[in-house]
Amino acid sequence: MRRTIFYTFLLLIGIVVGTLLARVSASVPALGWLAYSLSFGLESPLVLNLSVIRLTFGLSVDLSVSVILCTVISLVVGHVLKKYT
Repeated sequence: MRRTIFYTFLLLIGIVVGTLLARVSASVPALGWLAYSLSFGLESPLVLNLSVIRLTFGLSVDLSVSVILCTVISLVVGHVLKKYT
């Protein structure tokens, strides 16, 4: 259980740092390739109206090069650090 929480935490750190890096590098011409991204998911949310309850479902994922790189780096660094603890 502790391992799952540890790797989930590392995954979230990689996603947040990668997103920040993508937004910062978008304005720098030499690092613009880090901001290249692909978005996929539902364009409009799926609405289920049951008269009493109205449910709205939606999912959108935005992957950029920097998010993928930072996620992989954080997982590798976490794996190496886990060996020494």
